Amino acid sequence: MRLTRTAVLTATTMLTLLLPATDARAAAIACGGSVSTQGIAANGCISAEKGKEGRVYTREIKAHVVLTNTRPHAAYVDYEAFFRIVSGGHWVKIGNGRTLVPRRTTTGPIEIGSTTRVCFVVNAKAEIRVHVKPAGGAWSNWTGAATSQCQT
Repeated sequence: MRLTRTAVLTATTMLTLLLPATDARAAAIACGGSVSTQGIAANGCISAEKGKEGRVYTREIKAHVVLTNTRPHAAYVDYEAFFRIVSGGHWVKIGNGRTLVPRRTTTGPIEIGSTTRVCFVVNAKAEIRVHVKPAGGAWSNWTGAATSQCQT
């Protein structure tokens, strides 16, 4: 029973990583590893969209989450995301939310929040981390993803 559940969760997670981005403006969404708590699995994902304001180049960094419910019933799931620039940056909360995930399905990627950063250092690494909590449950560990913030 436990092995079957683990196999289903692993297969669902692998399929989740192959899902196309639902946000048409995002260049690409990169997802990190999976964490789970009480039948809810999550993947933290990140996207970076290039922009320019006058002579200044920017990146809009967006945090996303992909949620998988292996429970036999639907569940409300809370989630929140934090962001930082890896070289000396500190974690800043960029968003949170709550959604209903139907039983035995995968939902997402769901945009949690975004932040716009000026590109001072080329290829500075931007990182997000996400954790989730099913209604009445405990918070999961962190799942994260990273991208080069201002790649050319």
